[in-house]
Amino acid sequence: MSSLIIINDPPYGTERLYNGLRLAHALIKREQGVTVFLMGDAVAGAKQGQKTPDGFYNAERMVRRVTAKGRVLLCGTCMDARGITEDEIVQGAEQSTMDALAEATVEADRVLVF
Repeated sequence: MSSLIIINDPPYGTERLYNGLRLAHALIKREQGVTVFLMGDAVAGAKQGQKTPDGFYNAERMVRRVTAKGRVLLCGTCMDARGITEDEIVQGAEQSTMDALAEATVEADRVLVF
């Protein structure tokens, strides 16, 4: 069974990205296929070089964990609007398109939106 998790909110300020990635990790542990699509401000969660206070979650590390066994796609238009380039994103995450999101939606057994 495969899941598509679409996340829209910024990496910090709300906990939607945090919780969406936590769910992705839990599904991967259960050997489920997972694709995470980051849109809007959520694309900043895949930016390299994040520094967070001790004891606070780090979105970059969480995205890296997903890329180890799942897919992380980033809306290219959203990246452009925020001045984020492919060179600045976590290794394993991919700049993507709405067409790729449409394809992932059709292929997924379930779609969850955060």
